[in-house]
This record gives sequence, structure tokens and C-alpha cells, in this order.
Amino acid sequence: MVRRAPEGLRSLRRRNFRLFFFGQLISLIGSWMQTTAQQWLVYRLTGSAFLLGVIAFCANVGILVFGTFAGVVADRVNRKHGLFVTQGLLALQSVTLAVLAGTGTVEPWHLVALALWQGIANAFDIPLRQSLFVHMVDDRADLPNAIALNSFAVNGARVAGPALAGLLIAATSEAVCFAINAISFVAVFVSFATIAFPRERERAAGDGFAQSWMEGFRYVTGFAPARALMGMVAILAWTIIPYVSLMPVYAKDIYGGGPGTLGLLLSTAGTGALVATLYLASRRTVVGLGDVIIAAALVSGLALAGFAYLTWLPAALPLAFLFGGGLILAAASSNTILQTI
Repeated sequence: MVRRAPEGLRSLRRRNFRLFFFGQLISLIGSWMQTTAQQWLVYRLTGSAFLLGVIAFCANVGILVFGTFAGVVADRVNRKHGLFVTQGLLALQSVTLAVLAGTGTVEPWHLVALALWQGIANAFDIPLRQSLFVHMVDDRADLPNAIALNSFAVNGARVAGPALAGLLIAATSEAVCFAINAISFVAVFVSFATIAFPRERERAAGDGFAQSWMEGFRYVTGFAPARALMGMVAILAWTIIPYVSLMPVYAKDIYGGGPGTLGLLLSTAGTGALVATLYLASRRTVVGLGDVIIAAALVSGLALAGFAYLTWLPAALPLAFLFGGGLILAAASSNTILQTI
């Protein structure tokens, strides 16, 4: 008798999605190890909260500047080849970080430059990966579950990655975390090499780059549900997501801890995010997600505001769980609705 995957894991019955899921999960754990180690390294070297913010900005400004341009590129290039290029650039960035940190030659300007490198590569990598979802499952009814399970992988890595990084930094050094992340890209390359990628569609004559960009712009600005969802995600990105970059300050200066405390804070927020995505994975329909987005965003904002004023770690951890969970529940629900419609 053949055992079927549980209902909440139904998208894993699809070979393509299964390969994609496990390859991403391994690599994302490495990525969160690198993020945690990089934050701790910056604050250890400089003691500057401002520089933490600068590096976080550099890691994301590429997406802000090139995001819409990269979305059009993702629709016009061979996805498989494009993903090998972007993932290769990200792997090379990790190797460079590992070498600089391991040899003790790393300087703050290196970290700024490498954050810019990472941000630009991610700007092109994200739309390439996001555009694969509709091809990963045969039954469109399983698409919300596939998106939720991908969020589960992302947020499962947010629990495991920082916790492992905190332990490794305390026992060894930040360079070990960077090296592990570089090695984790092997799982991504193997999964992309074995996935049956969809056949690239032929573009209509006269379907130029500018025309494609304007088509996307008109859709986002002219379609009220897409406009509202994108606006909500933008607000979350500017007001709540930056908490990650300031966690070393709280771990070291507010709570008097070390890399283990930083890992605990990030993993607790990641646990909240993981619970949120498990809830989304269990849903059969997007009906009612609009109310979920509003409630989750409100809870996340109030919890983060409370966290900002607490100086006792045991009281702060439950709020970290709430703002981590609320943030991802709102963002992933928005993504699910957008992908579905």
C-alpha cells in the first residue's frame, strides 16, 4: 500500500516541487547562519548600530533599485541558466566572506561591498525563483500549499540557522558560518540540475522590454487587490523587517549576552514565523486571508513596539515570537493571494 503525504504536505507529492523544496531548505539554513554571523561580526568589529543599518540597507537596496527591472528580465531569460548564474554569484560572495574572515583581513568596507553584491544578485534571483511556483505543481489548487510550504522552508531555516550560528560563533568563529553557507549552495545546484524546468514560452513579436515593464506596472497600479497587497508588504518592509539588523545591539548591549543570545532572539522570531507558515500550509483556500493579513500586521506592529522598550530577555522573547509570526503571516498571505490571482 502506497502511503500518501499528509494533506498539509500535499505539494511535496510533486517531484519538481520536492526537489526545489529540500534544496532551498538546506541552502536557506546556511544563508541564515551567514546573516547572523555577519551581523555579529559587524558589531564586534565596529560597535556601530549605524553601520549595522548601512549594511542592511546595502543588502536590500539592490532589490529596491533593480527589482522591477529584474522582474522583466526573469520573464525573458532561460530560468534554469539564470538561476545558476544568480546562485553562483551568491555562493561566490559567501566564499569571499569566509576567506576574508578566516584570514583576519576583513574590514568594514569589505562587508559593505559584499552586502551590495548580495543585494544585487538577490534582486535578480528572487523573481526567477518566484516565477517557478506556478510550474512546480500540476494542480493549481495546490499552489497556495506550495507557497506556504516554501515559506515553511524559509522560516524553518530562520529557526535553525541563527541557533546553529550562535553556537558555532561561540565555539569557533564567524568564518565557519560563512564557509558552511558556501557549501550549502551545492544542494541548490543539485536540485536545479535535476528539476524538469518548464519549457520557455515564445514571446510575441513586438513584445519589447519597455512594453513588458509597463504591463507589469499597469497591473500593480491598476488592479486594486494587487495594489493594496503590494502596499501592505511595502509598509511591513519599511517598518518591521529591519528589526533583524538591530538584534546584535539588543543581544549585546540591552541583554548583556553574546552570539548565543543573538541566535536565541532571531530563532525565537523565526519560530513564530514557522508557526505562521504551518497555519498557512493547512489552509485549503485563500478565502478569508484578507482579514488574516490585517490582524497579523497589527499584532506584529504592536509586539515590536512593546519589544523595543523591554530590557528583560525572558519577557522580550514572547514578543519576538509574536512579531516574527505576525510579520511572516501577513507577508506570506499577501504573496499567496498575489500568486493565486
